Amino acid sequence: MKPARTGWRHLIDATGYSLRGLKFAFRHETAFRQELALCVPLLPLAWWIGSGPVEWILLLGSCLLVLTVELINSAIESVVDRIGTEHHELSGRAKDIGSAAVMLALVAAGLTWGLLAWQKFFG
Repeated sequence: MKPARTGWRHLIDATGYSLRGLKFAFRHETAFRQELALCVPLLPLAWWIGSGPVEWILLLGSCLLVLTVELINSAIESVVDRIGTEHHELSGRAKDIGSAAVMLALVAAGLTWGLLAWQKFFG
């Protein structure tokens, strides 16, 4: 059993693990890179499209939600692949459900951006 770390040491270690996870996702997960490439140019646009803090957080948050769900999906896929490469119904189901979660996050982001942009330009 590894010794429990608390306080600042735990915070520093946890931050390092999180940064390592982001680095891994960027290097090894094509979908994460694609979604990040979509989100990065949208972030400055949020300040232009949004008309106040609530709309800004909706726009920015929807991008962060997509990236977050993609990270979770990638983690699920990694665990499933670690268990075995042979086809199993439950493994396929887990991967498909993770993929569906990403799709719903993308739909939510698309609706958020689309509706707020529509309001800005046509409302």
